Amino acid sequence: MEPKEQILQLTQALEEANYRYYVLDNPTIPDYEYDRMLRQLEELEARYPELASPLSPTRRVGGQALSQFEKVEHTVPLESLQDVFSMAELEEFDQRLRQGSPEAVYSVEPKVDGLSVALEYVDGRFVRGATRGDGRTGEDVTENLKTIRSIPLELPDAPARLIVRGEVFMPKGVFAALNARREEEGESLFANPRNAAAGSLRQLDPRIAARRKLDILVFNVQLAEGCSFSSHMESLDYLRSLHFRVIPYTRCRDFAQVRQAVLDIDAGRYDLPYDIDGAVVKLDSLAQRQRVGSTAKFPRWAAAYKYPPEIKSTVVEDVIIQVGRTGVLTPKAVVRPVRLAGTTVTSATLHNQDFIAEKDIRIGDTVKIRKAGEIIPEILSVELDKRPAGTVPYRLPDHCPICGAAVARDEDGAFIRCTGAECPAQLSRNIAHFVSRDAMDIAGLGEAIVEALIAKGDIHSPADIYYLTLDQLKGLWKSGEVAAKKLLAAIAASKTQDLGRLIYGLGIRQVGAKAGKTLAAAFGSLDGLMAADLETLTAVPDVGPVTAGYILDWFAQPQSRHMVERLRAAGVNFLSTVQQVDDRFAGMTFVLTGALTLFTREQATAEIERRGGKAAGSVSKKTTYVVAGENAGAKQQKALALGIPVLSEADFLTMLK
Repeated sequence: MEPKEQILQLTQALEEANYRYYVLDNPTIPDYEYDRMLRQLEELEARYPELASPLSPTRRVGGQALSQFEKVEHTVPLESLQDVFSMAELEEFDQRLRQGSPEAVYSVEPKVDGLSVALEYVDGRFVRGATRGDGRTGEDVTENLKTIRSIPLELPDAPARLIVRGEVFMPKGVFAALNARREEEGESLFANPRNAAAGSLRQLDPRIAARRKLDILVFNVQLAEGCSFSSHMESLDYLRSLHFRVIPYTRCRDFAQVRQAVLDIDAGRYDLPYDIDGAVVKLDSLAQRQRVGSTAKFPRWAAAYKYPPEIKSTVVEDVIIQVGRTGVLTPKAVVRPVRLAGTTVTSATLHNQDFIAEKDIRIGDTVKIRKAGEIIPEILSVELDKRPAGTVPYRLPDHCPICGAAVARDEDGAFIRCTGAECPAQLSRNIAHFVSRDAMDIAGLGEAIVEALIAKGDIHSPADIYYLTLDQLKGLWKSGEVAAKKLLAAIAASKTQDLGRLIYGLGIRQVGAKAGKTLAAAFGSLDGLMAADLETLTAVPDVGPVTAGYILDWFAQPQSRHMVERLRAAGVNFLSTVQQVDDRFAGMTFVLTGALTLFTREQATAEIERRGGKAAGSVSKKTTYVVAGENAGAKQQKALALGIPVLSEADFLTMLK
């Protein structure tokens, strides 16, 4: 079969699988089969880039990062809706419309709390997607929208030009998992799914948007050349036939039915996989809509009934401290069980010490609580008139509740972290960092193996990796001794890694891979670094007082010193093995791009650094040279636009010699 035909067949099969999985919720092929076909398509596109389509399913995982979003003028304005907050107001809306349209029929739909976008198709192909913006001008987020698998990239039997409007949202389960991960990493939490969806859709790097697993519900035809509809519900059915995921609707002939439909949506809102903040009531007849028209702000033919947030009172019975994978101490209130937003709530996040102090939350307090975004229980305020006598302000502990190490505030003061290098709560993350490619580069120690070793009690510190035995490892794989011996060989080989990798692998805050190399070159040995004082550290290029403070604090901790001595006893190299050749590249910054054939990127970076230069990941006005390999793309173009010299690999090799 010709490559072009293979690519076409794989594309069609993958898009059909996306439709059945993400729109119909009826998958027809196993995940592993989908992944196998996707990998096959990626390989074909890499071998035949001229055959790769901008609408390929491979774009679902994110394409090239953008430098900015372009502005888009909407062909048809994306209007907002008039809010109503009571059934009386909603009935007034119905009565106004019935004065001119006594036989009015309505579509009642859930109001998804997300980010409104317009999707544009030309000759059945998705060409552009834009945010609502101010309704007339939005931002081009096409590449991020391509990562949403329920958006069809090509339409069957579509009109010459079609623009539809939809609401991008983050499913509740995805939102909860994202915030749990951010809490573990010590990052600020998203307030609600809408904020998370908006933040994800406006990422300049589509790969980030792809990881956020956004979804969409389409709810309106903005423009359909060559098509005519008599009613809104007819147009929604048409969109469903084109494989869009369409908003569910209820047909209502009078206000009693409208009222019941709004109440039914409210009753079932907590069972929906997405967050809603109301119900939208729309006149169904497009001819009647035309007669009714719009105000300067809103269409007169629609109204959004907003559901009030559910707030209840409960009592804070205790505060527990959780230690995340990055060492962040997160306080959580244990509250008297209360039924809220469809579930029984027994705890609420307290975020950090500043949040507790601002609201003056104490154990024993009666508090008002709600679910942020209908998902995360949060405390709104304290009912001070119900505060028991003898309560005291709550302060987070000054030592880690897991390992007993001292805690320290972040430089911005938002989070408090455990400083223990061997803290059990951080162990799996610390080991993953220690064995990573830029650190000790120990292949074979994946997450599952590490978790198994921790569960067995075989490792309590990254240093324990060097004390593992064949008996401890051979039962972790089906291949037994073969895989175990291979891992032990990789562990033994890592003992000779350069000091810069070891320093980075220790996990000292703000000491990245480049800083590790800089410190190794400056001090020559780990003992030399350990003996340095603040003045000596800050004399090193790119090491400021904050980073220097983190280095001093890390080596001052008993757990850190214990780990260092265990590494020393295991025979891990503590000396810098990278020798400076000369300083011909001093003050220069190189950017490597494209497929290099004479060097790996790591080798090229090492050669630059051995001559006093730096390697950066992006092109800027500070870049001295760009070294371009085969298929160099945007970085080379940006360099040319900025007037930065672009070197071939042969040119670069000449400079090295």
